[in-house]
Amino acid sequence: MIEYLKGTLTDLFPALAVVECHGVGYGVNITLNTFSAIQGKQEVKLWISESIREDAYQLWGFSTRAERELFLLLTSVSGIGASIARVILSSLTVQELAGIISEGNDKILKTVKGVGPKMAQRIIVELHDKIGSLGIETASPAAAQVPAVNKEVMDEAVAALSMLGFSPAPAHKAVQKILQDEPEAPVERVIKLALKML
Repeated sequence: MIEYLKGTLTDLFPALAVVECHGVGYGVNITLNTFSAIQGKQEVKLWISESIREDAYQLWGFSTRAERELFLLLTSVSGIGASIARVILSSLTVQELAGIISEGNDKILKTVKGVGPKMAQRIIVELHDKIGSLGIETASPAAAQVPAVNKEVMDEAVAALSMLGFSPAPAHKAVQKILQDEPEAPVERVIKLALKML
């Protein structure tokens, strides 16, 4: 069993990282959170979860052990495969997801692409008691982290991205990150940057 990979990051895409270890390049599926965490780095360490099936052998990598533990918990819920778990962990941070499950907040969970009301409820019911054992600090997903002056730009950008077919949760997260980096960015620039991220 592979616990983690530590090596040179030779290629990086929003959903895939190629890590070279002793002359072997490993293609590792990653979340957007891990993508952001390892962007610009040469040497990386990714915590690994292996998925072995008759027709495929896949590696799923995470920048923190906590993210991997949450991934394993999510995939233990019936009806949730690795792909949906990755979408959930790309839409929300580890702390936000832990907070949502602890608080039983299925409203935000339902905004994640591919997660319907029943699945959101199942995640909360099945993982509510397990989440505490991970010792993850929880956080409420809040727009409060963005300065109030940007609320108008943020709402407009998220609305535009929703009209383009993106789910509100990841769109909100992308816009929030852009506005934290560039507080004065106009709506058009925010939307263009968000389209590159999503």
